[in-house]
Amino acid sequence: MTGQNPRDGLRDETTAERYDRNWNEVLQELRVLQTGTQILTGFLLALAFQPAFHDLTEGQRVYYLVLVVLSAVSAVLALAPVALHRALFGAGAKGTVVAFGHGALLFALAIVSLLLVGVVGFIFDVVVNGIGAWIAGGLLSVFVVLLWLVVPQVLKNRRGEARA
Repeated sequence: MTGQNPRDGLRDETTAERYDRNWNEVLQELRVLQTGTQILTGFLLALAFQPAFHDLTEGQRVYYLVLVVLSAVSAVLALAPVALHRALFGAGAKGTVVAFGHGALLFALAIVSLLLVGVVGFIFDVVVNGIGAWIAGGLLSVFVVLLWLVVPQVLKNRRGEARA
């Protein structure tokens, strides 16, 4: 069935074509997310093998391990849609894969935001002090909320008002 996509009213595509396009968009977003998390993961894993790692306090080591776990969770989440796609390949379940990919990507972004704030906080804790870590982490948290939640919602609202 050919018709306009009711979500944007601009495309003349079948449901299958829309699923294919949406899947390609999810994959592109996952690639961007994976690159950033791979760099952070590499950084975190390399830290444990530095001589100064032994100078960390017990609290800083726990903080570090939480960051390693968040990094691993973000990688697993970012790869989960690809694994589901492989498992359901050829089963005619592209809509399910796209919906799952969308949800996994949103959850992965939430985990990555925690990871980014945590890494910055960790670095400030080691280099400056705990108060510096809270300030840097808090400021970065505000920045993430503004750019990842507030700005997109404002732009979405403006777009909706322009169409009305």
